[in-house]
Amino acid sequence: MKRILKYVALDILRNKIVIAYAVILALFSWCTFALEDSASKGVLTVLNIVLLTVPLVSVLFATIYVYNSNEFIELLVSHPVKRGMIWKALFTGLSSSLVLAYLIGVGIPVLLFADTATALMLLATGSFLTVIFVALAFLSSILTRDKAKGIGISILLWLYFALLFDGLVLFLFFQFSDYPIEKAVVLLSALSPIDLCRILILLHLDESAMMGYTGAIFRNYFGTQWGLVLSFGLLFIWIIVPFLISLTRFKKRDL
Repeated sequence: MKRILKYVALDILRNKIVIAYAVILALFSWCTFALEDSASKGVLTVLNIVLLTVPLVSVLFATIYVYNSNEFIELLVSHPVKRGMIWKALFTGLSSSLVLAYLIGVGIPVLLFADTATALMLLATGSFLTVIFVALAFLSSILTRDKAKGIGISILLWLYFALLFDGLVLFLFFQFSDYPIEKAVVLLSALSPIDLCRILILLHLDESAMMGYTGAIFRNYFGTQWGLVLSFGLLFIWIIVPFLISLTRFKKRDL
């Protein structure tokens, strides 16, 4: 597993798209903190970009990489290597490389300009988002052998979590505003990893006005240390569940 992991990680770190991804994140972060008059505004601006670009790049790059690695995977399967090890090594290599690119791009300026606690929270949530959407990419790529369909599923997942989810929750709330549905809205918030990450950062910055409706309710219920622990637990589940489903299907796939 170590050899496969090392090969995948080095291959991705030499990839021009990943290098460009890290450079663009770094340029944007440095420019943002240089132009904003306060560190909090800079963090919010970086956060908005991170919530859109990190999931999109992670899910698209990982999906395409898995499809392009089909011949390499078939070659590994023909050797006495357990299928589970192959899939885990690919997932770990992809996740760690993209997380490293994110930390290099965003980490240095955020650690220099923002306070340490906020910077660490932004880096932690961005890293979780990266791994979650790599896991979703593995799930998308194992659902169908057709590359175009797999990429389409990945884009739809990103559209749903990044753009449609909060609007859908808000629509449901207004439709059932006569009923006490606050607890239901809190539970719905757990169904979107992007929403969870945004709420975690905004709770930390105490910017309740920018949390959106789901975030405001979430704050009332989980604006404590236990709420943070629960939120990170939910993010961890978002990694484990899609990856385990993809792993099970990969072990049964006829290659």
